[in-house]
Amino acid sequence: QVQLVESGGGLVQAGGSLRLSCAASGRTFSYYTMGWFRQAPGKEREFVAYISWNGGSTYYADSVKGRFTISRDNAKNTVSLQMNSLKPEDTAVYYCAAGKVYSGAYRTAANYDYWGQGTQVTVSS
Repeated sequence: QVQLVESGGGLVQAGGSLRLSCAASGRTFSYYTMGWFRQAPGKEREFVAYISWNGGSTYYADSVKGRFTISRDNAKNTVSLQMNSLKPEDTAVYYCAAGKVYSGAYRTAANYDYWGQGTQVTVSS
């Protein structure tokens, strides 16, 4: 069992930055691959970023590539999402997720077993 708690959301102007964090409980955090997803009002949940269990592989949605960076610290049981050059279209609730998800499957939310409660990110124009 893994419990996830996100933090770091808020209101920021376009072009600004935010850093989201996700704290995980449980001693087996390092066994899990981690993902960030987001959901805007009236839209489906969409993949944002993925990181492998040891941080050796990362993948991003095309819409955030070059602006967002995912990282993890297995010693602290945390995964982070640094978001730069934010745009109004980045406005959404952001969720972190944990699962044993491998290449080719990381974009699909249903492949993740554990989810946080979400944190709101609002980017004003």
